[in-house]
Parts: sequence; C-alpha cells; structure tokens
Amino acid sequence: MVRILLAEDQVMVRQGLKMMIETDPELKVTGEAANGKEAVALCESQYFDVIILDIRMPVMDGLEAARIMHSRWPERKVLILTTFNDDEYALEALRNGARGYMLKDADAVELIRAIRSCLSGGLSIEEHVAAKVMPRLMQKTQDAAVDPAITPRELAIMKLVGEGLSNKEISEELSLSVGTIKNHISAILDKLGLRDRTQLAIYAIRHNVV
Repeated sequence: MVRILLAEDQVMVRQGLKMMIETDPELKVTGEAANGKEAVALCESQYFDVIILDIRMPVMDGLEAARIMHSRWPERKVLILTTFNDDEYALEALRNGARGYMLKDADAVELIRAIRSCLSGGLSIEEHVAAKVMPRLMQKTQDAAVDPAITPRELAIMKLVGEGLSNKEISEELSLSVGTIKNHISAILDKLGLRDRTQLAIYAIRHNVV
C-alpha cells in the first residue's frame, strides 16, 4: 500500500481528492492536514510515501512545507496540486524539491498517473506549465565546464541520468551493479552540492553533458 499525506485547507476539496486517489486500490490517504504546518508535524510522527500539498494554505503554504520536507525527508515524494497555472510557482516548487506540479482540474487518471510517476522517480508537470517552466530549468549555463572533481566514470553516469535512465538501466548499460550506481550518484551529488537526481539531470543538461 502506498501511504499518502493530503494537505488541503478546503475540507470538501480534500475529501474529493481523497476519493479520486483511492479509486486506485493500492493508494491510501493515511494522513490529512489543513495547512503546511500540520503536514510537517504529521511527517514527524508518521511515514508517508507521497505528500500532496496545496500551494496556498493558511499558517504555512505548500512551497515552504515542500522545502522543509525535502530537507528533512528527501526520500519522500512531494507533489504540488494547485489551481494556479503559474510558472513562477512551479519553478519555486521544483527548486524546493517537489517531484510534480499538477492543477486541480486534473481527473483521477491524471492524478494517479502523477503520483505513480513521482513514486518511480519521475518528474510530473502539468503540460501547459511544463511548456513554460522546462526551458528555464534546462537553460544552459554560460560556463559549461563540469566540476573537475567529477571522474570519467561519474561523468558517464551523469550523462545517463540526464537522459532519464533509471539506476537499473544505467547498471545494465555500464555493466555495474545497481548498488554501485547508487553509490556513484551519491558521490556525484555530494561533490556538486546537489540534492537529488532531478537536480543532477538538470545540471547535466545545463553543462552540455547530455
């Protein structure tokens, strides 16, 4: 069972989202919050695989909650669900560690697909928002040189991460174990001061590795 925390200040909207999510028998909303502060408090006492946050909530908004959650529990997947088709909100959400940005007019199929994409390590962004956001995220840096601390092996792995391959696919491509790939990626993230493989993929594109 996939455990989900749902943070939304409007009770009726929250109940409707819960019903949509639980049309998939493997997904279960095991925690509910009315604001970001309540959501963070629940994360301190319970484990959740996916955390769905509204952006505009009282006390603490979803963007701040996402930032705190990603810094404390980076293994937990955060999905932003909002009425605001705003690329600045989306950029801030992704920079704060969110793995998805969906609009509330999404249907149950789209919402469940986004949740499962987050779970598998993907990045799920509503189509119209992605059209504006992704070019800005992927913009090349003027100085395209990769950090010299990165070894040739790490560079090869970075390239495959940037191309969207999973750890298993990279291990098959390079004839290395999945554990070895994970260790290399952790080392790369430490060297570059990055938080996760999404930031690593963006780094690879910006620095012309991909």
